[in-house]
Amino acid sequence: MVAAATLFHVKLALSDVERNVYEQLDLRLAQHPSENKRFLVTRLVAYALSYEEGIQFSKGGVSSTDEPAVIVRDPTGRVLAWIEVGSPSAERLHRASKAAPRVAVFTSGDLSALEDAARAGEVHGAAEIEIWRLEASFLDTVGERLERRAVAELVHSGGRLYVTLDGQVLEGGVERAPLLDSNR
Repeated sequence: MVAAATLFHVKLALSDVERNVYEQLDLRLAQHPSENKRFLVTRLVAYALSYEEGIQFSKGGVSSTDEPAVIVRDPTGRVLAWIEVGSPSAERLHRASKAAPRVAVFTSGDLSALEDAARAGEVHGAAEIEIWRLEASFLDTVGERLERRAVAELVHSGGRLYVTLDGQVLEGGVERAPLLDSNR
């Protein structure tokens, strides 16, 4: 018997001060049986910090090989942003950067192999790919407190994330940089 996905319904008040985006989001996320809470919360943060018209979670879920965790399309269906979560392969990012004008990766993991591949020229447009590094302990703490039905607030300001769940404010860092950074 195959385990079913766990559904989460999150009403999220988003205040992304960095981008001047303020929205009330009513989100439904399906947690695949193979997906841990850290990955689920990372998908939620990636969606919120990338929020724009046309954004959606992948129709195929986290097991999709054809789509990223989060995608942005224009009204005609053209891909505007390809947003990965975790540690995608160099080959996957190479394909993504050819398919979309904007590519981003939200992660708390080690991307040294991906960075090496980018420096070796294996990833098309590597200097344009955004890497959003999130604190693993922050993601885990949010995951521990996230209920299947949740009302939350997420504020992004000054390189920090503030998530309010059940009246408790959780804080963590977020750093954004290109995959291929000449300063590294």
